[in-house]
Amino acid sequence: MIEQIFDKDEKRTIARKVLEALKDWFEVDESREQYIRESADRIFIAAKENNEYVGFLCLKETGRDTVELAVMGVLMEYHRSGIGRQLFEKAKAIAVSEGYSFMQVKTVQMGKYPDYDKTNLFYISCGFKEFEVFPEYWDEDNPCQIYVLSLR
Repeated sequence: MIEQIFDKDEKRTIARKVLEALKDWFEVDESREQYIRESADRIFIAAKENNEYVGFLCLKETGRDTVELAVMGVLMEYHRSGIGRQLFEKAKAIAVSEGYSFMQVKTVQMGKYPDYDKTNLFYISCGFKEFEVFPEYWDEDNPCQIYVLSLR
């Protein structure tokens, strides 16, 4: 079941559960804690299976017409089950209903790490298009790929 969560404490609890289980992607403690903290004030969509939250997605406004898929995580045992796609589709529908024209997402550039290549392929399969690479946005070992998606 995919649902929008409004309670700030519940958002933080779900984000913490999922992100702490995904330390291969969210290994930097400060960054992970920032995602958890900021999730409370964002559009927050969660996935529930067997009465347990197993994934979530947060949207962040980055401009009057643009929303960013700021953070997304699905527990490893639920990867490739369609939950990520369902979270994205719900997020996209909410972004459209809120009047946004574009969605963006940032990830590590394709070709750097196999796990991030899977992430890139997921975003491409959702309809995102390559926008720009910022080689030192995070650091030289993690060039930032920005993808964009038209919502209109």
